[in-house]
Amino acid sequence: MTEALSSSEKYLWQYVQEHAEDIVNISIVELSEKANVSTATIVRTMKKKGYSGYTPFRQEAIRKLTDKTQDFKALKETDHEIRSAILKNQYEVDNTINNLNIGVMEDAIQKISHAKHIYIFARGLSKLIGEDILLKFELLGKDAQLHDDPNIIKTLGKQTIGTDTVAIFLTLNGNTPELVNAAQSLSKNEVTTITFTCNNDGNIIPYSDLIFLGVKSAESYFPKYEVRSRLPLQILTRIFLDAYAIRIQSH
Repeated sequence: MTEALSSSEKYLWQYVQEHAEDIVNISIVELSEKANVSTATIVRTMKKKGYSGYTPFRQEAIRKLTDKTQDFKALKETDHEIRSAILKNQYEVDNTINNLNIGVMEDAIQKISHAKHIYIFARGLSKLIGEDILLKFELLGKDAQLHDDPNIIKTLGKQTIGTDTVAIFLTLNGNTPELVNAAQSLSKNEVTTITFTCNNDGNIIPYSDLIFLGVKSAESYFPKYEVRSRLPLQILTRIFLDAYAIRIQSH
């Protein structure tokens, strides 16, 4: 497991991911100036991410960019804005998969396998992902329920007790009040909580036993509305459900 990043290191890691094409052409000193962080912060971040330093990270970035250039030759004739949209989604997919924690995956599979009851809690557009999870659990013979009503979510959070129940939370920012409230209550009631989110600093994190952390782009093509990409959550839940299905079928 990689060591947790500090706030400045998280900022730097986000910066280098979003400026991958620039990284291949700049030194550690130039990156320090552009990202407004110290060279020591750059080295610490790279080591925590599994590299021996900035140079190995830059070399891998060059290789990935070369591969991407080959894979996306057709994009050269595509409108710049559309190309940016495609690469934005690739950024979310690649980094969400790279962020997967296999230990968390295995623990979550075990918890779901032994659970008699599963509650899925989601609000807004995340409910659509919840419906997909619910259908697949039903197909696999699990007793599952999906709830998106805030009052029902808070009530179930307070009333549900027992180690034979698992609660799954789908929350992009991890700060939805009723979800945080329910997670807090369930944590006190010794109910296992599994959270799929894109915010490692969300208010729900302290009350989550198992956390699947996705990576989303800061850019939105619907700035006037609260419509953020759920692609990272879709990726995480699909991989988890596929892995769970494989495990139970193999046994």
